[in-house]
Amino acid sequence: MPHFVIHCSENIFELKAPKEMMQEVYDVARSTGLFDEGDIKVRIQPFKHYNVGSSDENFIHVFGYILEGRPTSQKANLSKHVITKLKMMFPEVRIISMNISDFEKATYCNKWMI
Repeated sequence: MPHFVIHCSENIFELKAPKEMMQEVYDVARSTGLFDEGDIKVRIQPFKHYNVGSSDENFIHVFGYILEGRPTSQKANLSKHVITKLKMMFPEVRIISMNISDFEKATYCNKWMI
């Protein structure tokens, strides 16, 4: 169920391969024990054109989407662990951030639920 969508500057891929970056986010999410291995989805969306505070410096932002019901402490812990890993991977990148949003159980649907 959890989805992690990594938005980043395209130049990030000169520092690390996209697959390596996605795998690290996956591994961190898995290590928290909050999710089953097969349920974690990670995607990456690089940006060629962007403006970060009137500059074009590299950035990484992870959008986490999880099913509602987790306490804020678990979501905060997940964010901190992902950011810690990305900070270690990309020490030269100044802008690394993450937020987590909840999917509403009442409105979530996938093809297996029909």
